[in-house]
Amino acid sequence: MRTRAITGLFFVIVVLASIVFNAYLFTGFFLVLSACCLYEFYRIVGDANGKPNALLGLLFGVLAFGVYGGYQLGDLSPNCLLLVIPLAALVWIVPLYQKDQDNPFTGIAYTFLGVIYIVLPFVSFLSLGFLTGAYNYRLPLGFMLILWGNDTGAYLMGRFFGRRRLFERISPKKTWEGLIGGILLALVVSSVLALYYPVISVWQWVGMALLISVFGTFGDLVESMLKRSRQVKDSGSILPGHGGLLDRFDGLLLAAPVVFVWLKLLLSLQTVN
Repeated sequence: MRTRAITGLFFVIVVLASIVFNAYLFTGFFLVLSACCLYEFYRIVGDANGKPNALLGLLFGVLAFGVYGGYQLGDLSPNCLLLVIPLAALVWIVPLYQKDQDNPFTGIAYTFLGVIYIVLPFVSFLSLGFLTGAYNYRLPLGFMLILWGNDTGAYLMGRFFGRRRLFERISPKKTWEGLIGGILLALVVSSVLALYYPVISVWQWVGMALLISVFGTFGDLVESMLKRSRQVKDSGSILPGHGGLLDRFDGLLLAAPVVFVWLKLLLSLQTVN
C-alpha cells in the first residue's frame, strides 16, 4: 500500500507539472506517454493468431502525434501529416515478406487499431490545450482533475457502500453506487474549477464532468474487457503497485475524444453567434 501511494503521488506530480509548465513539455510528455501505452497495447494483443507490427505502429503513432503537436505549437505545417501515408502503406506491405505470419490481416488490423484506440484519444486530449487558441493548460488540467475525482469518488463509494454490480461480467468490483459517487465528486471538482478557471462557462464545466464520468467509466470497462479477453491482470508493470500506464489512462481513451468534440462544437457555435 505504501509503494502504491508513493508511486501514485509521484506520478500525479509529474503529470500535473507536464501540463502546467509549458506547451512543449505538455506535448512531449504526452507523446511519450501515448507511445508507452501503445506499446503496452501491442504487447497484450499479440499472440500466435496475429501479431501487430509494433515497430511500424509505434513509428506511425509517434509521427502522427508529433506532427500534429508541432502544428499546434506553430512549428510545423499540417502538410507534414502526409508523411504518415508511406508508413501506413508499409503496414500493409511488410506482412508480404514475413513468412511466420499465419494471419497477416489480423496483425494489420491490430496495428491500426492500436493507433486508433490509443493515439487518437491522446491527440484529442492534446487538442484541449489549444482549443481556445494559444496554449492554455486549464482545460487539460481540469480534464485530469475531474477524471481523477471521478475515479476517487467511484472507488470510495464503491468500497464502503457498493452493493449492486454495474458490469459484473467484465469488472466484478464496479458498482452502481461507485458510479454515482464518481459522478458526484466529478461534479464537485468541476464546480470548483469553474470558479477559478472561467475559460469556459459553469454549465460547460459541469457537462464536461458528466461526459468524463460516463465515458471514463466505459473506457475503464473497455480496457478491462481487453485484458480479460487476453487473460492478463495488468497492462504492464512500469508503475509499482499500479500496473501499466494503459491501466492509469484507460478512462481518458473514450472520454477525451468525446469531451474535445463537445467543447469544440460549443465554442464554434458561440463564435458563430
